[in-house]
Amino acid sequence: MPLVLPFLLGPVTDRVLARTRPTTALWILTVSSAVLALACAVSLGALVMTGLYLLPAFAHLHHFVSHLCTPSAHLMAGMAVLAACALAIGGVRLGYSAVRHGRTLRATRRKVAGLPVVGDLCIIDSPRPDAYALPGRVDRIVVTAGMLRCLRAAEREALFAHERAHNSGRHHYFLAIAEISAHCHPALHQVRAGIRLAAELAADEAAARVVGDRRLVAVAVARAALAGHDAGPTTRPYLTLGAATEPVSHRVATLLEPSAPPATRYSRLLAVVMALVVALSASATVAGVLHLRHEVGEAQGVIPR
Repeated sequence: MPLVLPFLLGPVTDRVLARTRPTTALWILTVSSAVLALACAVSLGALVMTGLYLLPAFAHLHHFVSHLCTPSAHLMAGMAVLAACALAIGGVRLGYSAVRHGRTLRATRRKVAGLPVVGDLCIIDSPRPDAYALPGRVDRIVVTAGMLRCLRAAEREALFAHERAHNSGRHHYFLAIAEISAHCHPALHQVRAGIRLAAELAADEAAARVVGDRRLVAVAVARAALAGHDAGPTTRPYLTLGAATEPVSHRVATLLEPSAPPATRYSRLLAVVMALVVALSASATVAGVLHLRHEVGEAQGVIPR
């Protein structure tokens, strides 16, 4: 069950983004993704342990006095091999991702370390239009001279408010959880994109509240995205978030609405359903682990059959 339930979260992601407020959607998707990913990893680990307990040498090492009771030794051995392969592939991919993203993040921090800072604003003398929130011990808003030349004064303030919302909301933590979860189960890749979009929508709404003009923020986002698109793909780290992040058309359309989506009865029902799915996955995982522990106890003679 914990291996199947994550497939239900992907199709629901778009509905969560459309029916709930961005900050609420960000928390719902991130927590759900993290719990489902953890349940998946624990379940795969339990399958691997079951397969190991079927090996005579491993059973002797754990002082088994009888065989582990399983429906089919051959079936469980095959499932254990598949589970081990899945964990190995996910672990390698996660390790590679952590090294790559960590390297680019450290390189970006070293790049801006020696530059002059005005408040939390760091300006890079580059013609390429770009702007993003850079998390760290001291949060920074990094913007290039090319981006400043593309925007009017009011649009710059909207851009800065957007980036400050990313830093104050600690959105890089949500992205990190989404990245880890995506490597635990393939169905959570779509949720990772939804979490990134929810973070951008939340920052857009925060910027609109600061400047008091949703249309102004929409224009700033559109101008920044157009300027960045003409300059080619960005090389900013994954954990940094910028106002020009895709999908811009969806974000601009949302900002042109009178307000953020209200907390309707449907959105509350959707949150309850997702909570039940997450609880079901977690409960099934705990029950499976406890069942395996009970079977091991019986095989060791600690618990009577």
